[in-house]
Amino acid sequence: MYDDFNVSEFTQQLQNNCLKIQVKKIKKNEIITNYINDKNQICILKKGIADLIRYDKNGNKTILETFKQNDIFGEIFFPIRINNELFTIAKENCEILYFTYDDISVKCTQNCKFHESLNNNLLKLFLYKIRKQNLRVELLTKRTIREKLESYFSFLETNNAKKSFTIPFSYTDLADYLSIDRSAMMRELKSLQQEGLISRDGNNITLKY
Repeated sequence: MYDDFNVSEFTQQLQNNCLKIQVKKIKKNEIITNYINDKNQICILKKGIADLIRYDKNGNKTILETFKQNDIFGEIFFPIRINNELFTIAKENCEILYFTYDDISVKCTQNCKFHESLNNNLLKLFLYKIRKQNLRVELLTKRTIREKLESYFSFLETNNAKKSFTIPFSYTDLADYLSIDRSAMMRELKSLQQEGLISRDGNNITLKY
């Protein structure tokens, strides 16, 4: 998805060559970033899996995004005026690269390789981020639970280049991600099975259409 851009090499270069990069290890279930307090911060997930979570005033949880290795995230993508109840939580032990938006324009040393790479490659990371956000918008515009499931399954089919794939969520988290009721979602999955449109073994799905 990054075409010829090697994100792993880029993040390693940031870590090795820039004095302004912070590297932190975050344990499972700990907060990686709080969008209320950590304004202007950019994070790159070097290792692990994390969720961007929103809680509404009634305590209902929504998973806005799931981040995996090399994903970029931070408050600049969800400004505080949009929502002030956003947290990124580690789903497993994570390693994170931190820097601020201001660091993009201010060199830490005269010949910092960070800024050479950043100027050339950060736009590619942002474009990939936009693609992921567009997917979520597309899913949420679907009117029914079936349409949301089928659209998400079509994405996984395309992303994996085969009709059999593993959902990268628990079913509870999948319901949160799609902003639907879990019980209603499970009934719809059962209907899809009974109609012969999918087969399901745990989180493993095979499309029959």
